[in-house]
Amino acid sequence: MKTHFLFPNQFKKIGWILFVPSLVIGIVLYTNSFNFDDYFKTNVFAILNDELLSKSNYFSIIKNGILDEMILIFIIVGGILVGFSKVKREDELISKIRYESLVWAVYFNFGIMLFSTIFIYGMMYFNVLIMNVFSMLFFFIIRFHYMLYKLQKSIQDEE
Repeated sequence: MKTHFLFPNQFKKIGWILFVPSLVIGIVLYTNSFNFDDYFKTNVFAILNDELLSKSNYFSIIKNGILDEMILIFIIVGGILVGFSKVKREDELISKIRYESLVWAVYFNFGIMLFSTIFIYGMMYFNVLIMNVFSMLFFFIIRFHYMLYKLQKSIQDEE
């Protein structure tokens, strides 16, 4: 079976190395009201910079703390590598599980977004939107690997 859109299996290890530590660090720092902008300050190119109580700047160099961007990039890249790398034995059943897990993650994620839109307001809703950046990928990875675990367990039970 041809799976041109999946990464080779070796990328899964790199993905786990990026995904898990950056997700844990990001969640711990975010929940402890850590000020990300105080760390790793550097000049960066900004297509748009719209700071509170100041004029918007387009296509400019600004000084910014990039720790939050680095953590988010590691979470997203790691999650994509974990979720979309081939398993050792990629077949039609695994593809079906991958597809169903992806559809389930989309439904579940947007269900949470609908719930949040109806019942959560203010800055907390903004926090939900931030988490939404990687939550669908997170839900997909959890469900896909859980279903692979169940499949492996049922194969072992049959033997």
